[in-house]
Amino acid sequence: MQVPLLNERDIEFLLFQVFDTSEVLTRERYREHTRETVSMTLQTARNVAEKYFFNHYAKGDAQEPVFDGTMVTTVAETRQAWSAFADAGFFAATCDFEEGGMQLPYIVMRAANAYFYAANPATAGYCLLCIAAADLLETFGSEAQKAAYLPHMRCGRFTGTMALTEPAQGSSLQDITTRAKPAGDGSYRLFGQKMYISGGDHDLTENIIHMVLAKTLCPETGREGISLFICPKVLVNADGSLGERNDVALAGLLHKMGFRNATSTVLNFGEKDGAVAYLLGDLNRGLAHMFQMMNDARIAVGLFATALGYQGYNYSLLYAKQRKQGRTARPAKAQPRGAQVEIIEHADVRRMLLAQKAYAEASLAMTFYASVLFEDSRSARTAADREAAESLLDLVTPVIKSWPSKYCLAANDLAIQVLGGAGYTRDHLVEQYYRDNRLNPIHEGTEGIQAIDLLGRKIGAEGGAVFNRLMAAIRADLELGAQDADAVVGEVTATLQDAVAALTRVTEALLPDIARDRTAALANAAVYLDFFGRVFAAWMWLKQALAAADSLRSGALATEEEHFYRGKLQAARFFARWELPKYQHETQILLQQYDEALSMPAEWF
Repeated sequence: MQVPLLNERDIEFLLFQVFDTSEVLTRERYREHTRETVSMTLQTARNVAEKYFFNHYAKGDAQEPVFDGTMVTTVAETRQAWSAFADAGFFAATCDFEEGGMQLPYIVMRAANAYFYAANPATAGYCLLCIAAADLLETFGSEAQKAAYLPHMRCGRFTGTMALTEPAQGSSLQDITTRAKPAGDGSYRLFGQKMYISGGDHDLTENIIHMVLAKTLCPETGREGISLFICPKVLVNADGSLGERNDVALAGLLHKMGFRNATSTVLNFGEKDGAVAYLLGDLNRGLAHMFQMMNDARIAVGLFATALGYQGYNYSLLYAKQRKQGRTARPAKAQPRGAQVEIIEHADVRRMLLAQKAYAEASLAMTFYASVLFEDSRSARTAADREAAESLLDLVTPVIKSWPSKYCLAANDLAIQVLGGAGYTRDHLVEQYYRDNRLNPIHEGTEGIQAIDLLGRKIGAEGGAVFNRLMAAIRADLELGAQDADAVVGEVTATLQDAVAALTRVTEALLPDIARDRTAALANAAVYLDFFGRVFAAWMWLKQALAAADSLRSGALATEEEHFYRGKLQAARFFARWELPKYQHETQILLQQYDEALSMPAEWF
């Protein structure tokens, strides 16, 4: 069954009606771009995604990469997709024109990436890692390091990874054991093992540039810390040609529930004399540097989850419009039984479709909002605006990573349910969407890690000033909603107003508790994360409802356009009535500090 990638109209709506991408295009850096060039870029992304990424989505799952002891082999279409992505210029899309880039706004590139993630998240994952590793090198690399690696990564000749996790250490990066020893010539030698390294080995490129965290000893102070290193799979000569194979060995591939076409690897560094590596950035500042790549990846994970949730919704919606089964409810003495109806005529099927729409379209708005903040942190007109955007992005990153990961997975579950027994078979893609999406609540930090990050660190930043700025932004839209004549906008506004007040009250109550008894106060951090995300998603629906209501008042619309805006308002009302009120129970849990989980001894399980 041929299903469209995402929804072009929805992406346009978010870019130009909900968020003001037109204003971004007036900034000095982007003045050579217009709405037309943005549309052309997105159409190119869609075309490449449909032709070269989607064509092996199921095949890459069924025929996952194999390691024969010497090399890793992926299905041939993966390499074709990589080349198509490179040929279209997307590896350097946000780079300066002088560097061969398109100088694209980040929000436009994020929208373009959404098509690749929707078409084939596993194959697109290689591209994401390459771009993120190159950006890390761009920020912290020396001129010599950038000259040696960046041109090859920006054109797709080399790719990159982030090598953090170890067999005994997942998110507890302070406890890693991989070590870096100075070699006496300015380089280092790495010894250790890394696990769950996505894209750690493959047959797509000539070389792989690993960004590796390792323990180091500061010679001046004698203190041990963690530093970040560039460690190529194959050493690179001064002229850019490849030299000897580095002492980095693939110990094996991991076999996953989903996301199978993206290799997950165990890598051994230093089985012989040590893997040659080069310090990236400052000594013992590795974690701080790596957070750039990690935070970028967290937003990307939110978008991966969103794209899969959206695709499940698209698939089950099309199925529901075609599959005939049963008849609608009718009075006891109604006319004789008629023909069976499409299952979308059944109220419960519509409920499941509407829930998917509410989750997926709120999540897409969330990820676009993060892209707006990222863009503003780089190109807003004043330093104060850039700093404010950066602090807001830091605050909401754990939410944008986790909420779509949780609720777009729930959307995939509903998509399977819409198809019934057919959804549980491999004849339909919804089961693969679910399996692929199940990774997203885990990698780049589990839900619990994101919750502790949000409540334990981000909420108290600047004495709570950043949180207050976000609440002020939401209240500004609530004021607009209160003045809007549309009944749906008014209902969403009233419900969200109460939820924001509750979130503020809970946050103000928890902050001093964290300082007093951190363990007890963070015991229900996951509940707080869910509460925060629910309010955030409702805000995204208020923004969409405001834009939809305004468009409906603007004059005569084509039937399809009117249906689009009416659907937005209905989904906003659904979220306000069905999803947002769950905050009331979460408020009770957090204020009362229910401690059943914390106080449950291990022996009682």
